[in-house]
Amino acid sequence: MTKIKLCGLSRPCDIETANALQPDYIGFVFYAKSKRSVTSAQAAALKAMLSTDIRAVGVFVDEAPETVAALLRDGVIDMAQLHGHEDDAYLQSLRQLTDKPFIQAFRIATKADCVRAELSRADFILLDSGMGTGKAFDWELIREIRRPYFLAGGLDIGNVADAVRTFHPYAVDVSSGIETDGFKDQDKMAAFVAAVRKEDSSDES
Repeated sequence: MTKIKLCGLSRPCDIETANALQPDYIGFVFYAKSKRSVTSAQAAALKAMLSTDIRAVGVFVDEAPETVAALLRDGVIDMAQLHGHEDDAYLQSLRQLTDKPFIQAFRIATKADCVRAELSRADFILLDSGMGTGKAFDWELIREIRRPYFLAGGLDIGNVADAVRTFHPYAVDVSSGIETDGFKDQDKMAAFVAAVRKEDSSDES
């Protein structure tokens, strides 16, 4: 079954909808320049509302490893997603501070980017078109990737079933594709989750 991550949640109503839909992951963005960013206090309050069956992922951009590790240690998040220029040295530093899993994001523009992603020492990799651009990259570039990955970038209700059917990603990750006027849309969230689960069901039949 394809895992589902609903990213960029920032309001209590977003968490209530997620609890009803039961995705595998939700995401909190800890990047001040993002319109979806939350503070550690806001995230803690939202995490307290979140179903224990859903894992909270913190999204960071070149954040100090100590800050990331503290949020993991305090239970504000269950996993970290590294979306900046974090290198092997950064990953090693984070590993020394926490044993919690993390995801390393890669911007995919060439085959070489795919090779770099497959060699990552992170627990999971995420393939994207950029940093929250909401646009899809050329999916043909990832056909030969054998490592399980989160697929992100430009996913929405209209194309996620095709992505699942064609590429069988470990997980799909959506943010702007489930928004209306910059805020999470309950109906779009539900339709996205339903589209993924329907495609998974048709694959099994």
